[in-house]
Amino acid sequence: MLQIKPNCEHCNKDLPNKSNEAMICSFECTYCKSCAIEIFENVCPSCFGNFVPRPIRPSKMIEKYPASTKKVYKPKDLELAKIKSEKYKNCNPQNR
Repeated sequence: MLQIKPNCEHCNKDLPNKSNEAMICSFECTYCKSCAIEIFENVCPSCFGNFVPRPIRPSKMIEKYPASTKKVYKPKDLELAKIKSEKYKNCNPQNR
């Protein structure tokens, strides 16, 4: 089950459960849309995977299975992230 992390790991922007700005990779690294697309160019700086919009947990289910309240804030080295993005951004995710 997804943790539904509450913030962008790079810029610390709040990303509550109902946010349309939350993007995740297959390991559930969580970034806002601006960081995921504009800064990291759809390449997760941790695993090199792609990003997809994080689903929104329905209200009835969020009561039973609440979103995480634990913030993860680990800004990335932008120079290193740029090198990774350049290497993988033009590769289809299934070929990375």
